[in-house]
Amino acid sequence: MFESTLSVGGPTTPRPSTSLRGLPRSTPARAHGPSGFSSLPPSVLDDLRRFDRDGIQTELLEVIAASLRHHRNLLVLLEYGKRSLPLTIFPAQRLVHCPLPPVQLLTLRLHELFVLGVEPALLEAPQEHDLSWHNPEDAERFGSLDLLAWELAMRGARSALLPEISPLAAFRIPPGVSVQGLDLHGNLAGALHRLKRQASNLRDIAGWSGFDRERATRFLNALYLQSALMATRTHPLAGDGWA
Repeated sequence: MFESTLSVGGPTTPRPSTSLRGLPRSTPARAHGPSGFSSLPPSVLDDLRRFDRDGIQTELLEVIAASLRHHRNLLVLLEYGKRSLPLTIFPAQRLVHCPLPPVQLLTLRLHELFVLGVEPALLEAPQEHDLSWHNPEDAERFGSLDLLAWELAMRGARSALLPEISPLAAFRIPPGVSVQGLDLHGNLAGALHRLKRQASNLRDIAGWSGFDRERATRFLNALYLQSALMATRTHPLAGDGWA
């Protein structure tokens, strides 16, 4: 798995085993399956069922993608080891809420987070004044959806393109789009700058310094979830990727 793209100079966080202490034990691993989605609106349910074929487990990245596409607040029950962890997604506010502070959530092995079930959110979407730090203990339970989506794309279990991204398209970052709240360095910063200046296909990106096919795929997924990816099938470079 790739190293975290978070800045190494951030605050020290507890070890995952300590962070999860006190959270409830989960029901048996992956026991819910598609029935864990039964209370969802039909459009979201159909979206998530695309990922639950042939015994393949729906992943948190895919739930976030569905939440963003359908503008639905969703509650996700996650399993990490023998613990369960609820996560609420607020796409309009670009926020997530979790009993484990999201800054600590990002220290976990994200590829080991399993989705047990998804349902409409129980919490109301926070307003700006709700996050004014009048109650720091509550406020720290909220974190950036963009940051979590980026880290999941780069370090999570999914290594294939999301269905909305064609492997045969040409890609670039649209003019004026800025990826906010991500402290990126090295090869990733260089790749961002390059895609702002020119279109490239998946095969080209995979050949850049520090990239291979999997990392290029993850990079495109990450940009898509930031609303920072423009894809076209009419560019001369389109059609020269991988099917």
